[in-house]
Amino acid sequence: MLKFKEIKDLSTEELGKRVKTAQTELFEMKMKQTMGQLASPIELRFKRRDIAKLKTAIAAKKQG
Repeated sequence: MLKFKEIKDLSTEELGKRVKTAQTELFEMKMKQTMGQLASPIELRFKRRDIAKLKTAIAAKKQG
């Protein structure tokens, strides 16, 4: 799970790249869950929270 302190120092481009990769990972995790291959469903929650943190950092950088 990502810490917001680590995220806020990244550039907007890097944050965008991380959002895309995290969304891809989330999709793959959801597919594994439907097939019963995901070890822990809590990982989905953590990945969604990471995406939210990244998007919040992007919005904060755009705002000011």
